[in-house]
Amino acid sequence: MASVPSLASTLQQQLADALTAALPEAGTADPLLRRSDRADFQANGILALAKKLKGNPRELATKVTDALPAGELIKDIEVSGPGFLNITLTDGAIVRTLAARAADGDRLGVPAKTDPGTTVIDYAQPNVAKEMHVGHLRSAVIGDAMVQILEFTGENVVRRHHIGDWGTQFGMLIQYLFEHPDELKHEGDETDGEAAMSSLNRVYKASRVLFDSDEEFKARSRDRVVALQAGDPETLAHWQRFVDESKIYFYSVFDKLDMKIDDPDIVGESGYNDMLEETCRILEETGVAVRSEGALCVFFDDVKGPDGNPVPLIVKKTNGGYGYAATDLSAIRDRVQGLKADSLLYVVDARQSLHFKMVFETARRAGWLNEDVKAQQLAFGTVLGKDGKPFKTREGVTVRLEDLLDEAVERATAVVREKAEKVGLSEEEIVENGRYVGIGAVKYADLSTSAVRDYKFDLDQMVSLNGDTSVYLQYAYARIRSILRKAGDAKPAAHPELELAPAERALGLHLDQFGEVLAEVAEGYEPHKLAAYLYQLASHLTTFYDQCQVLSDENAPEVVENRLFLVEFTARTLHQGMKLLGIRTPERL
Repeated sequence: MASVPSLASTLQQQLADALTAALPEAGTADPLLRRSDRADFQANGILALAKKLKGNPRELATKVTDALPAGELIKDIEVSGPGFLNITLTDGAIVRTLAARAADGDRLGVPAKTDPGTTVIDYAQPNVAKEMHVGHLRSAVIGDAMVQILEFTGENVVRRHHIGDWGTQFGMLIQYLFEHPDELKHEGDETDGEAAMSSLNRVYKASRVLFDSDEEFKARSRDRVVALQAGDPETLAHWQRFVDESKIYFYSVFDKLDMKIDDPDIVGESGYNDMLEETCRILEETGVAVRSEGALCVFFDDVKGPDGNPVPLIVKKTNGGYGYAATDLSAIRDRVQGLKADSLLYVVDARQSLHFKMVFETARRAGWLNEDVKAQQLAFGTVLGKDGKPFKTREGVTVRLEDLLDEAVERATAVVREKAEKVGLSEEEIVENGRYVGIGAVKYADLSTSAVRDYKFDLDQMVSLNGDTSVYLQYAYARIRSILRKAGDAKPAAHPELELAPAERALGLHLDQFGEVLAEVAEGYEPHKLAAYLYQLASHLTTFYDQCQVLSDENAPEVVENRLFLVEFTARTLHQGMKLLGIRTPERL
């Protein structure tokens, strides 16, 4: 593993050293380097430095440029305006840096943390015995992308799927199953998620009808809740049947989403039952929580209702039952004390922001969160229909996630089929690529939008070959693979001695930013910035194709090799970036 410093970081260091050498009285100063449309980079730090030293900024800028070392990095440096430095790098420096990145395998020269922490990511939180709907999409897709990105940076990541597998509603379901023990059986493959969900739906609807119409059944159901909470073995065994049947369904949906979910990662509400009483005791003994009207509550100065009265976080209800807060606080204790996490990331709907704000503040008051252990909600907005309203069916019902994914794959397969004959795809490849394109389209539409924003779900746009879509990126990758197959004996090879065309330089400079973008994405939990980088990369590639023919008899062999090197490294960067977003890149499309 060979970490490769970016051109920007190398230039930043040279400028900082030159500032110190030319102006020692300034101490440590930041050159304020940024990308520029006037040159490759612009440094603006001298203007502020001149004000501080009461000097002429252009004269100070000249001193700094004179202090820069002669070398292979900087081609041209111009003092502009009130002391700005416009800096152009050598073509050789660009190619050499990319060659070093290319030699680093799948890491592409991106450094991994030398002192990684442990981050627990709570995402993809379906409910037992209930269908997953479009509202579950964002948590799963955003969470999975952050897992991949943080692991790539070297962080130790623990996945947690906090499924809804506990509560009073299970009394009704379990009691019905006691009285109708064969109702969860379904024919066919035991891993058939659709059949499993069909059985669960059947039991839920039948038990609900009975619960609403039969007072004796309702009473038996309530008694069953007591038995469940008391740990009655037979009741727990029936409860486990619901959990196991639901997992068959969950896994089938996650498989469609091309996401890997493992059993040990699933720790639902029930996983913290044994901690709830102790959590409440600690909060009350330390004064973090107080009794109010019989309930155990935590109050906050800045959380008030419309009437101006404080709105508490209820940890334990008046009837002795535990609220969601008790489970969430117990989960924090377990993740910090048991898993030794120093970062907790919750990928949860923005509408739950107040709840998590109060939970995190309570955990801080209790000492479970502190300067060394942080918790953050990666809040996400709502999926909207084309009309800008929450995404529903024509009947006003929330859209089933499976239906949505199936339609995306169907639409994408039609798009792939249109070009299949020209590319020579087999029927098997059409089906496989249709799945990759369809699921990729859904994921990318979500991930290319800032998580906190709502976004419109428009399948027609998502599977379009034009614009900011995953299909555009996948076709860019497939086009490069096609060029490499057609190259014959010509092989990719870096030639730092060559002069680069403007489109080659722009592509090379953008490729070099990959590691810096990943670091920013990981730091701020902002996967949409990686999606934006990849779209810009594909756009640079399109300009490159238009202006620089790769395979041409008119080009010298070394020009062909260098351009093959640039497109191959672009393909590798696209592939790795898309992989981190959970999206496949087919070799042929």
